[in-house]
Amino acid sequence: MADVWNLTCRPRWRRALWPFVRVSADARGLHVRTLLRRQSVPWGDIAELRVQQRPARTSWTHTPRRVTLVPHYGREWLLPLPRSRSSDAPDFDAEVKALRALHRRHAATDPGKVPAVSYGTTRHGWAGALVLCPVLLVFAAMAALSVSGTASDEQAWKSATACTARTPAAERRECLTATPAVISRTEDSGSRRQPNWLYFTDGRPLERVKVSRDAVLEFRAGDHVELTFWRGRVMKVAGKSYAWHENVATAGATAVFAAAFALAACYAGAHSLLGLLGRRLRNAKDLPPALPFAGALAATALWLLPLCYLHPTTLFSSPAAITWLVVGSLVTLGLFIGAWHTTTASAPDTATGKSAAAEAEEEFLPARFLEDTDYNPHGFGTHIVLDGGPLAVAPGPGRFAAKPIPVQRLTLKNVRRARGSDPVDRHWDVAELDDAGTPVRLAAEPADLARILRELALAKTSVNTVRPGP
Repeated sequence: MADVWNLTCRPRWRRALWPFVRVSADARGLHVRTLLRRQSVPWGDIAELRVQQRPARTSWTHTPRRVTLVPHYGREWLLPLPRSRSSDAPDFDAEVKALRALHRRHAATDPGKVPAVSYGTTRHGWAGALVLCPVLLVFAAMAALSVSGTASDEQAWKSATACTARTPAAERRECLTATPAVISRTEDSGSRRQPNWLYFTDGRPLERVKVSRDAVLEFRAGDHVELTFWRGRVMKVAGKSYAWHENVATAGATAVFAAAFALAACYAGAHSLLGLLGRRLRNAKDLPPALPFAGALAATALWLLPLCYLHPTTLFSSPAAITWLVVGSLVTLGLFIGAWHTTTASAPDTATGKSAAAEAEEEFLPARFLEDTDYNPHGFGTHIVLDGGPLAVAPGPGRFAAKPIPVQRLTLKNVRRARGSDPVDRHWDVAELDDAGTPVRLAAEPADLARILRELALAKTSVNTVRPGP
């Protein structure tokens, strides 16, 4: 691409308005034409051209890519072209390479390696979690504040007795009143999530009552039933062979909801914190994964949710609950400290002794081993880790839970296009490998697969070179 002097990117899809979009580049700069406007940007005003990656819908489909223009001053904006979907990936790479060659020539800059920015990198993903965190905390606070009232209502319902002739009128709401009624018809919505109704003859003592779908299927028109009222609500509909009871909210369930919202807010807060701390990383550098914090919160839920359910109102007054809370909190604290060290181990930090230059070279290429192996149990791997240490299989763009690849056991047999029987995108390539006598397949995009195979060969040569002789 060193001899490229101009470039025109045209759409490769037949849609109504796509013929009116065109991106071109020449010695003067980058020119964008759409149906509504035209805009030109001189090369000297452009700081960088990045590749924007969107997450694929499934783990085996192609990752959509576009180009982001980053000016020296002002906001960055997404170019309408070039863009990559699946089969046009080589054309997209060629056009990006040509655009960057023109930028390098006419802006007298050396942009280096093209940054690939995705929703997992330092520029994306944390802002939404930052907004979600206080919203979840509000829900948690609302649920927590309603625990005492719910407990009071629950106790009142459990202790309610039938009204008698001597019960004063002012107290009749707190006792149980039984009233006979005749069902005129039922209304079945066909779903347990939709309202289901029982209607009563002559609208007495009321027109209808909402019940469960099981009750609608059990009762029939003409059935004589007895309605039990409490605080102006129908709490029970009893027939000869079936009785429906209204669900009464419990303090334990309400406390569990409050704790669950609080845990979700903690996860959103951890994700936001990692995003804010990761702003010092390169734009193309993937954020540390929040998965360790998710594991710590899941372990916390194992002791916190049962505690809230069993002690919704005596959490700080019962000796057993206090002991449970203290021990569980210490476990959670240890898990969070471990999660923090795990997620920040890959961040540039002078205290760790690991240089930022070495960390900047680490890459995570989307690739999959199609067989279950000791380094890819249950097919958990979605990425191959390169240039940051031993080659490894990781469940995402990070070294958390990554498993080293035994390169000395692998021997390349063949590279081919993906077939219908391969559970990957048909535009990927598949490398057939021999793993100490067991055939395994490794799939990735053609360019990524070629690079991974080169790294595997280099790593295997290095291992064989340093292996001591007999």
